[in-house]
Amino acid sequence: MAKKKRNEKTAALLFADSDSSADQLYLARFFVPDPFVSFVIEGRKVALFNALEIARAQKESAFDEVHSWEAWRAKAARRTGDGHGGVGVAAVIAEFARSLKRKRFRVPPAFPYGLARELEARGLILEAAADGLFPEREQKSDAEARLIRRANACSAAGIRAAETLLRAATIRKGKLHHRGRFLTSEVLKEAIEVACLKAGGVAAHTIAAGGDQACDPHCSGSGVLRANELIIVDVFPRMKESGYFGDMTRTFLKGTPSDRQRELVAAVKTARQEALQAIRPGAAAAKIHRDVAALFEARGFRTSVENGVPRGFFHGTGHGLGLALHEAPRLSTGGPRLKKGHVITVEPGLYYPGLGGVRIEDVVRVTSTGSERLSACHYRWVC
Repeated sequence: MAKKKRNEKTAALLFADSDSSADQLYLARFFVPDPFVSFVIEGRKVALFNALEIARAQKESAFDEVHSWEAWRAKAARRTGDGHGGVGVAAVIAEFARSLKRKRFRVPPAFPYGLARELEARGLILEAAADGLFPEREQKSDAEARLIRRANACSAAGIRAAETLLRAATIRKGKLHHRGRFLTSEVLKEAIEVACLKAGGVAAHTIAAGGDQACDPHCSGSGVLRANELIIVDVFPRMKESGYFGDMTRTFLKGTPSDRQRELVAAVKTARQEALQAIRPGAAAAKIHRDVAALFEARGFRTSVENGVPRGFFHGTGHGLGLALHEAPRLSTGGPRLKKGHVITVEPGLYYPGLGGVRIEDVVRVTSTGSERLSACHYRWVC
C-alpha cells in the first residue's frame, strides 16, 4: 500500500467487523461480528451489508446510506462475466468505487494486506493512514466522556468485588482462605468478572496478580494468594451496549505491609497525583512521563534490567482510552502535547521481584483548564 501525506479529500475505506475494529465501530455505532465494507465520502458514511445484516443496519446503524451487498455483487458479476460465486470482496469494492468515480482511498494501517493487493491490481490507489484513519477519535465529546465514566464505574464494581473477598479472607499459615478453601487469583478474577457483567460490561483478561507475578504488569495471575504480599487488581471491561472501555487499577495487601512496601505504595500514589495535576491542554505528555520517572529515581526506586528481567518503572505513564483499550495519545516517551477532549489513563507503577508490584490507575479527560476525573474508587490498600 502506498504511503502518502494525508489528503482530506480522499475517501476512507474499511473492511472489518465492528466487534474488533474500533474504527469500524466508530462509524457504525452497532456491533457486527463479520467484516463488512464501509466508506466515508465527503463526510457521508456509507456501508454495504449482506441480507443477514441489512435490515438491522438500516434500523440501528449510524450510516447515512446502507446498500445491499448482494445487489452490488450482482453488478460486479455482470461486469466481470463471472457467476456470483466467482465475485469476491475486491470486485465488489471496485464496482462500488467506480460508481463513486473514485480511485484513491485512505485505509487503516490494519487493512487486510491481501485485499489491498487485489484492489491495487484493479486500479485503486490506497494510502495507509499512518496517523490513524480518524484522528478525531482522540478527542472525546461530552457524550463519549459519559460512556467512559460509566465504563469506569463498571471497573470500580469489579475492584470492589475483589476487595470484598480480600477483606473477608482469613490468613492460615501465610495463605489466604475464604469459606473453607484457598483464595486464588482465579477466584478473585471470577468475582470481578461477574460483578462487571452485572454492571453491563464484559471483563476479559482481568489481572489479579500477587507477589512476584504482579511484577510482570500484564500477568493475569494464578494460584493461591498469600498474606503480606502486594496484589495488583487491574480491571478493564468493555461495555456491552456502547463498546467503550473502562480501565482502573488498585493495589491491595492482606496482612501487614513492610516499611519498604509502604514506601513503594507511597511513591506510586505521589507520582499518580503529580501526573494528574500536570494534565492540561498543551502539556507535553512526554514530560509528564519523564517527571514520573524522575520522582521514582529521587525516592530511591531505580529502574534496571537484571538477568534479562526489567525492574522498577518500565512502562508508560498512561494511554488513550475509548473504543479501544489502548489508543492515542500516550503518556510516554515521545508522547504529544495534550488537547482538550483527550481521555487518558494515569497509571504509574513500580515492580521489584521479592518486594512486589504496585500500580494505581485512574482515567481523566483533558478540559479547557485542566482535567476531569472519569473514574472513582478509593485507595485503601491494606485489607
